[in-house]
This record gives sequence, C-alpha cells and structure tokens, in this order.
Amino acid sequence: MRFSLKVSLVALSWYAASVHGQPLEKRAVAFFNPAAGGGSMLDSAAPPLGEPLNVIVSGLSSPAVLTDDGFLNFAKAIGFSTECLGIHLGDPQSANLGDGHGSVNQTIELRQDFGDPDLGTCLESLIGGNHLRVFRQNGPLANSGALFLAVSKEEDVEEGHTIVPDGYDIGRDQLVSSAVGTTSFDGVTYSTTAQNITGLLPVGSTGINHGIAIDGIVTLLTVTIQ
Repeated sequence: MRFSLKVSLVALSWYAASVHGQPLEKRAVAFFNPAAGGGSMLDSAAPPLGEPLNVIVSGLSSPAVLTDDGFLNFAKAIGFSTECLGIHLGDPQSANLGDGHGSVNQTIELRQDFGDPDLGTCLESLIGGNHLRVFRQNGPLANSGALFLAVSKEEDVEEGHTIVPDGYDIGRDQLVSSAVGTTSFDGVTYSTTAQNITGLLPVGSTGINHGIAIDGIVTLLTVTIQ
C-alpha cells in the first residue's frame, strides 16, 4: 500500500511539472530545428512578418535554468528583469517551434534592468534598451526543453519602442556578451558558453518585422549552475 501511494505521488509530481513545462532532468539534445516539425525560427510579430528567434538556451543546460523561475533568475544575473511595475503594453507575440503545440504565445517578456532588477526596467521603458521574449520547446514531437529567445534592442518611448536599426543582431550580441562566462544572482552562480549557428535563420530582411536585415546567426547558450 505504501509503495503504491509513493508511486502515485511520483506520477502526480511528474504530471504537474510536465503540464507547467518544467524540465525534470537533463535533456538529451540541445534543441530541435523548428522547421523540421513545420515551425519557424521567426515568431509571429505582425503577420506575415516575424522577429528572429536569435538566441537559444540549450536543453543541455542545467534543468533548473530551463524552468520559468530558474530562467528569470538567470536573466537577472545577466541584466534583465520583469516589466516595469508588471505593466505590459502591446499584444504578446507567438511562435511555432515545431514541437507539436502549434503556435503558442510567449512565456514571458523581459527588459534590460540597467543594474536594478526591481525598478530598472522602468528606465528601459522610457529610454529604450534590450529586451527579449521567451518561447519553450516542450511539445510531444520535439521535447528538448530548450528556450528560444527573440532578442532585440528597441527605441525609447517617444519612438514607440520600435526596433533600432540592426536592432535584432545588436540585441542578440549584447545579451550574449553579458551572459558568457560566470554570472550570479540571488546566491546562484552560472557558467555560460556560447556557440554561433548558421542555417537556421535567413540572411537579410525578407520576412523580418520592420524590414530590418539580420545576419542569420543564432547563438546557442549552454548555462550550467555551479
């Protein structure tokens, strides 16, 4: 009876975590190419135009990093935080990561915090800066657990938060520069490596929101908790 109860509790815990998209153990692959499952490395920003998913947090990262709370803590370690006073303007964007879930809205949107994880994003909302949208690949056809990020640098509020010229590549490079190496937040220390990948995204401005050209590079980050 006790064994049966224990098995039931373990199964319930697994189900609850799966429903919330929380990885329970280290995955076997870094990510799956969304195109292989009918998805895209462009999100749906202003159909038919999209924004590039130009950074991937590898499914081979420490499992805790790939959870909602774990990624937020890592993001704070590299200079991003939740939106100013929890206020979000504009509709969420969606992406199809080819994992069997179809088009799914972003998990969260984070903004550059300028060194203050509590109120710094209010400054970003005023003067502009880097920001990112998170999408998780965890469907039945491609369950890597990887996090696909749409990163871009945007203008200030007077410019309506449009993307700066070359803002997708600039946003990606700034995030990667902040992440690589050793970082920490709230008692958790991270070691992050980066690998640039070509062939997943197009080169140029075709299909890209705002007509901003991209160099076609996706950076894969592997984040390990020390």
